[in-house]
Amino acid sequence: MSRKIRWGTLGCANIAIEQVLPAIRQGKHSEVYAIASRDPNKAKAVAEKLGIPVAYGSYEELLGDPDVEAVYIPLPNHLHVEWTIKAIVAGKHVLCEKPFAMTRQEALEAMNVAQKAQVKVGEAFMIRNHPQWIRIVEILQRGDIGEIGAIQGSFTYFNDDAANVRNIKDIGGGGLYDIGCYPIMAARMVLGVEPVRVCATASFDPNFKTDRVTSVLLEFPGCTLSFMCATQLARYQSMQFHGTKGVLEVALPFNPSPDRDTEFILYDGSGIKADGIRTVIEGVDQYTLQADAFSRSIIQDTPVSVPLENALSMASVYETVFRSIKSGRWETIT
Repeated sequence: MSRKIRWGTLGCANIAIEQVLPAIRQGKHSEVYAIASRDPNKAKAVAEKLGIPVAYGSYEELLGDPDVEAVYIPLPNHLHVEWTIKAIVAGKHVLCEKPFAMTRQEALEAMNVAQKAQVKVGEAFMIRNHPQWIRIVEILQRGDIGEIGAIQGSFTYFNDDAANVRNIKDIGGGGLYDIGCYPIMAARMVLGVEPVRVCATASFDPNFKTDRVTSVLLEFPGCTLSFMCATQLARYQSMQFHGTKGVLEVALPFNPSPDRDTEFILYDGSGIKADGIRTVIEGVDQYTLQADAFSRSIIQDTPVSVPLENALSMASVYETVFRSIKSGRWETIT
């Protein structure tokens, strides 16, 4: 299978320029063919910097290019569904950044359009393709730590730049959408079931009005996930899975460097913490793996790694978390 899928990108977001597009270019089955911006000069500058053959001064022009097969969408959160639907209608396969949708209604709208089209549509949760998570899911679902009764997670960074999209409420800013989604996604991957209710609290920035420190207790059948995410605390991340026979701890669960090895540690509960068994995973670029997995799904006509059904489930959780923050009570997930 030597064919490469030609990718186009809508927008010049930092994540695209600095991480995803360079990673796609390293893929065996993917090539970056075009980029579009509402500012033609910006599109041309990024194209020259990254060696992208074609630059467009509008998203519509890129979607109208018959040589573009797949579209990557790293636009601000409130534009994800709108431009995914436009790309689907244009006959393009779509990989859209998380959160694909912020509400159930948005996700359902996109699903209705996608079901009528012969294209692939996926949500860009890159951790789904990282070897460490493939291995972790295998180990935990095999029962190596027994029955999982509790999961803990955290993901934090500090960003108080008022101009940053993560701090603009009206376009989908805030910690839950940006990074709180990862512990939720990880728990759902491992457990293989959906959560049933939520209790949450949050501190909101007085100026941005976005959630800056959010604590969530998410109840699954037979298990609870407790996690904290923050956009105004020191940078940190971790995940722990607690079972009846042991504990599995992931050092860098969400964005390990592709240039460094990562690891997770398995404790059997019989000794001190230092006695854990370490599993080292060689450093890889999870964005390259994500793009190539999506390209293969197009070439081979197989399911994508993270389908739109995932976006619907995640959006249901987001809505319920914010409802619980507002009510101060446990809230059932729709």
